[in-house]
Amino acid sequence: MLSRIFARSSYLGYSISMILDVLKVFTPATVSFFIGILIAPILTHYLYKYKMWKKKARVLTTDGREATIINSVNAGAETNTPRMGGVIIWASSLLTIGIFWLLAKLFPSDLLFSKLNFLSRGQTWLPLFTLVSGALVGLVDDYLDVKGNGVFAEGLSSKKRLLMVFVMSLIGAWWFFVKLGVSSVIVPFIGIISIGYFFIPLFIIVMFGIYAGGVIDGIDGLSGGVFSIIFSAYGLIAFFQNQIDLAAFSFVIVGGLLIFLWFNIPPARFFMGETGSMALMVTLTVIAFLTGQVIVLLIIGFPLVASAGSSAMQILSKKYLGRKILLAAPLHHHFQALGWPSYKVVMRYWIFSIIMAILGLIIVILG
Repeated sequence: MLSRIFARSSYLGYSISMILDVLKVFTPATVSFFIGILIAPILTHYLYKYKMWKKKARVLTTDGREATIINSVNAGAETNTPRMGGVIIWASSLLTIGIFWLLAKLFPSDLLFSKLNFLSRGQTWLPLFTLVSGALVGLVDDYLDVKGNGVFAEGLSSKKRLLMVFVMSLIGAWWFFVKLGVSSVIVPFIGIISIGYFFIPLFIIVMFGIYAGGVIDGIDGLSGGVFSIIFSAYGLIAFFQNQIDLAAFSFVIVGGLLIFLWFNIPPARFFMGETGSMALMVTLTVIAFLTGQVIVLLIIGFPLVASAGSSAMQILSKKYLGRKILLAAPLHHHFQALGWPSYKVVMRYWIFSIIMAILGLIIVILG
């Protein structure tokens, strides 16, 4: 098989190395998608059998008040659709990573299998750690949110979740600074700037900021589409920077996201939940720093920035001005409150996300 691929690549003028790199990046993404198809019936059966949804709608605004507008436009969604759908994203990704790692170990002399293994200390150990850690913390929160009692009747408190994000960000910052020796960032059109010990607080701040963007998971199909575009953009950045293992890791998550999106398109079979959003948020932060393109995250991840920023501005406006600046927050709920159908909000977010991802890629290439 490889001989035919190499013969054809030589005929077309492609290098063998390039062909193998392309296979390494996109094959796991495809495998992840199809593994997700196999997982989906099992996950769906479990979620519906044990009624893993909220028994009572408790949608609150970002300042803790009852969200009357949001509740009116999303009536019934909280109480008849299971959470924990994010399991399909990280489970399909982890199984794919494990399959290719195992094949490389079982057949070390096989060039194709050894090449397709993208688990490496320098590029994928840390994002793998954050993916698993975020997924497990979020899974506990989701389970308590639907099954918990007493102080855990609505899942982990915001303080507990933020504490866990802080711990993961601290470990990530330490790994970058001490283990990988990273203490600089790339500023587009300027170059590499060393920031020394300030790298640690910067990493923590960025992870908290991106985590705040998790509020985008509010309409069927919205978060799955936006995250797929963002991770694809960073996968391409890593590929062009010859970080092939990291590119493969990014696209294996895209494969998991696409199968989630398949079942999350309206009417959603399940919601992503904290187990998906937390895992994706903290992992995205790590990937952005590994590529060195954390500044560009403000552009590529602008839908997340807009969601977090609109919520923050709504809180500050009500607190200091005594009025709202949006009909509802985050921003996508404002558009719903204006009368936009949910599918129009979602599809326009997808289009805008693609444009911002392309703009970010242009900046990376030119910068």
